[in-house]
Amino acid sequence: MSDDHTHVQEFFSARAADWDSRFPDDGPSYAAAVAELGLREGDRVLDAGCGTGRALPPLRAAVGASGVVVGADLTPAMLEAAVRAGRDRDGRLLLADVTALPLRSRSLDAVFGAGLISHLPRPAENLSELARVVRPGGVLALFHPIGRAALAARQGRQLTPEDLRAEPNLRPLLAGSGWRLRSYADEDTRFLALAVRED
Repeated sequence: MSDDHTHVQEFFSARAADWDSRFPDDGPSYAAAVAELGLREGDRVLDAGCGTGRALPPLRAAVGASGVVVGADLTPAMLEAAVRAGRDRDGRLLLADVTALPLRSRSLDAVFGAGLISHLPRPAENLSELARVVRPGGVLALFHPIGRAALAARQGRQLTPEDLRAEPNLRPLLAGSGWRLRSYADEDTRFLALAVRED
């Protein structure tokens, strides 16, 4: 396991038990972002870096009983918190590295990634891996329940031009990884970039 993975696991393991209580009002924002994916009954969707599984209930509601919902995360403590919250009823939880997914190529209709991109060790390569498991025409949502500026202020840092989530950086990053940016929103109340899997 790389140092990147160890750091991510340590960071989230220490915060897993009270993660949901720290952000109790994010549910509607997650539901609204999932709605923008345009999922249909029977679709197959991955919550990449699912954490405590906050996106799993709206993802399950979107794809219905005939759909497939998988939540993958690198940190056992986050998956355990998802189980304690009962979110394992909404999707299959998978202890897995989203940079090397144990999923068949082109097996999914969509990927949802909340707060994901800033934790990817090699973003171009890792976004290509997400593209691998999505069918052509499928969708990727990169989401955060607050915008870039609000998140930077919360973390006591300044936004920099190198921020991967800035549209001038994200658009070519996605394009080089098999995705076409379809829409981009960076507001105080949310960050949501939707991309379509190219052929």
